[in-house]
Amino acid sequence: MAFHDHFSSLAGTYAVYRPVYPDALFELLARHAPATDAAWDAGCGSGQASVGLAAHFARVEATDPSAAQVAEATPHPRVHYGVAPAERSGLPPHGVDLVLAAEAAHWFDVPAFEAEVRRVARPGGLLAIVGYRLLEVDAAVDAAVGWYAYERVGPWWPPERALLDAGYATLPVTLPEERPEPVTMTAAWSLHHLLGYLGTWSSTKRCREATGIDPIPEAADRLAAAWGAEADTVRTVRWPLLQRWFRVP
Repeated sequence: MAFHDHFSSLAGTYAVYRPVYPDALFELLARHAPATDAAWDAGCGSGQASVGLAAHFARVEATDPSAAQVAEATPHPRVHYGVAPAERSGLPPHGVDLVLAAEAAHWFDVPAFEAEVRRVARPGGLLAIVGYRLLEVDAAVDAAVGWYAYERVGPWWPPERALLDAGYATLPVTLPEERPEPVTMTAAWSLHHLLGYLGTWSSTKRCREATGIDPIPEAADRLAAAWGAEADTVRTVRWPLLQRWFRVP
């Protein structure tokens, strides 16, 4: 599968507006990894999970095929960022205890990625595929976001998005699977931040490119009515995380 770059031109806003994973996720991953010497954050984007991993692992290798995304990543002394595809990381063999793909696996050539995981992970290493779908606030906001996602910009989602929409249920990984504990990601956002987040979607970008029209103002009109308060009022946003875990023999 060729690398389809949907996010390099959005790297700056992606780093600002994408949600940050909770420490509970990284603590859970560290507890179930065979050791905490090293982790690989595959498809790291601008480091939304990389720094969180560094709180629990002595070394984090974070790779992404987009140099623009990596350039926006948050520096950390235990995180080494590199520009590389998940299928050809360039990492040495059998050197990491955990491989994490956070909101990224649907962009991979998954069989090739699995082969790379088998090469890079230590025996007994953990592969965690994590993602999230539409956010949850309340019925009115959820309906407005659903309208935007599936009607306003629905035709412009890349086909790879279907794997995420299916909850990664059809992920073609052949490693032995384990059942993880549930984790929910939360954020305290204003309406402005929520609209900034919608602007980082690949479907929003492709809609702008195909039509010459920015769909965000139309989303702002609907969401302003649903928000039920001033635009700078902060509300709790939730994403129950999708997780599939696999163990490297």
